[in-house]
Amino acid sequence: MKAAGRKPVSLPSYRARRWSLVGILAIAALVLVWRAVDQQIFETDFLQEEGERRHLRVVEMPAHRGMITDREGEPLAISTPVDSVWANPRVLSPDRRGLEPLAKALQMKPDDLRQILARRSDRSFVYLKRRITPDTAAAINKLVKERKIKGVGLERGYRRYYPGGEVFAHVVGFTDMDDVGQEGAELAYEDWLRSTPGKKLVLRDGHSTVVRDVESIQAPEEGKDLVLSLDRRLQYLAYRELKIAVKQHKAESGSVVILDVRSGEVLAMVNQPAYNPNGSKAGRPGRFRNRAVTDVFEPGSTMKPFTAAAALETGRYHPSSMIDTTPGYLQVGKNRVRDHHNLGVIDISTIIRKSSNVGISRIALDLTGKQLWGLYSGMGFGESTGVGYPGEAGGQLTPYTSWARIDQATLAFGYGISVTSLQLARAYAILASGGVKRPVSLLRVERPVKGRRVISKETAHAVLEMMESVVSRDGTAQQAAVAGYRMAGKTGTGKKSVSGGYSEDHYLSLFAGVAPVSDPRLVMVVMIDDPRGENYYGGLVAAPVFAKVMSGALRLLNIAPDDMKGDGVRLAAARNQG
Repeated sequence: MKAAGRKPVSLPSYRARRWSLVGILAIAALVLVWRAVDQQIFETDFLQEEGERRHLRVVEMPAHRGMITDREGEPLAISTPVDSVWANPRVLSPDRRGLEPLAKALQMKPDDLRQILARRSDRSFVYLKRRITPDTAAAINKLVKERKIKGVGLERGYRRYYPGGEVFAHVVGFTDMDDVGQEGAELAYEDWLRSTPGKKLVLRDGHSTVVRDVESIQAPEEGKDLVLSLDRRLQYLAYRELKIAVKQHKAESGSVVILDVRSGEVLAMVNQPAYNPNGSKAGRPGRFRNRAVTDVFEPGSTMKPFTAAAALETGRYHPSSMIDTTPGYLQVGKNRVRDHHNLGVIDISTIIRKSSNVGISRIALDLTGKQLWGLYSGMGFGESTGVGYPGEAGGQLTPYTSWARIDQATLAFGYGISVTSLQLARAYAILASGGVKRPVSLLRVERPVKGRRVISKETAHAVLEMMESVVSRDGTAQQAAVAGYRMAGKTGTGKKSVSGGYSEDHYLSLFAGVAPVSDPRLVMVVMIDDPRGENYYGGLVAAPVFAKVMSGALRLLNIAPDDMKGDGVRLAAARNQG
């Protein structure tokens, strides 16, 4: 039965809404299509620029450091191209499959590699290993390509290499991992040798790999080359003989310095113990020290020629002036100066030849402190040579106003004053050059060097003749003779200073000499520190080193013999037979 009076319900129509929604969606689709077409066709250049801008980076272009050579252009320090391995910790996957082969190629433990990446996880660049070998670089490059390891790459740089190794180590020095000078000439001439890296704009991909060079911003500037005064041949010769002597006499250390009398150039400078600048820098403390310029010592009897020169300069003394050394000792206040035996009344030449402490002390006490100090100071004692080497010591020469009489006496034979091997060599070069003091140089000198006169030519020649008698049959340095040449020099055997005084069983063995006497060209100082073998006298320990090195140096430099029939031929022959 139907309900009376009820009308049917009419549902609303949504057609308009549907068409409106379809229209909106169609318009949106058309806008998207148009935008895509616009970007892909009309805005290509703009979008590429924006993308590249986000991947453009300024990187450095390495430049090599200046080369160091000897005086003849033989390389002593050169820069060779090497690669370093870098990583982007944000990209490099820490999973075992990727890190273990990479660690193996780097010769690292996987855990160490993970720790490096973990500690620098907030960075986008970190070195994994610096200055790797070419074989390692090739292995890394192959591994990255084959396993498609992301976030690892190679960076080209330069590594310092020293062809001369430990022979030149103390003079040349070395650089650190960033190619900055740390010792020797590398440090002293850092500003000259240092290079300036260039800069360029590069395009990197998402893995930080350079895919294209965009623009050069700054050209790299290479370091300037440095030419040292060293003669490679003399350096090797001096190094060999010093090393043999230090080992033979079981000495603590030793140094040899050779100077060119005419130019003041350092032709050789070697020390023992040495180190290899191409190897590890760990090990025995102090082995990097260039002892020839940094270590001071009391020069002992090698000071006697300068005391004699001070006496001759007064005009009151001559080489033949007689001095009474009886009875073989000299009482100075509470102190006593001794000779090995009573030499009696002798002239100044004999005092030098026999190395009389009493005789030279009597001369020194007859001079004023000002006269003695003036000559010592003029010879350069108490001041650095100005050679420019890092850490050079100036030695010690106290003012004469503070000297007691015993100080004045002992200074005459080398106690109470401290010098370096280079300082002592410079002072002997003044005697060899006729009394002219020239600057000492570790760089090759291109022009004649002017000097300043310190003592008269007559005094210098007279002292040189006295020192020639030291290298004679009656002198203390027969072992310093070189066949065919006139040699001049002075031995020194000094007790080492220890806490509370001087040691009775630790010595310094010294010899300083000039060759050839007729026309001096070379000066050499040999210092052997604390020889512990059978001998410790300078004439038996240091003088033979002088003879062997000087003999080779004179031949290598083509310096003509000046005494083919003299004492030197007989003494050298006797030494060789012995």
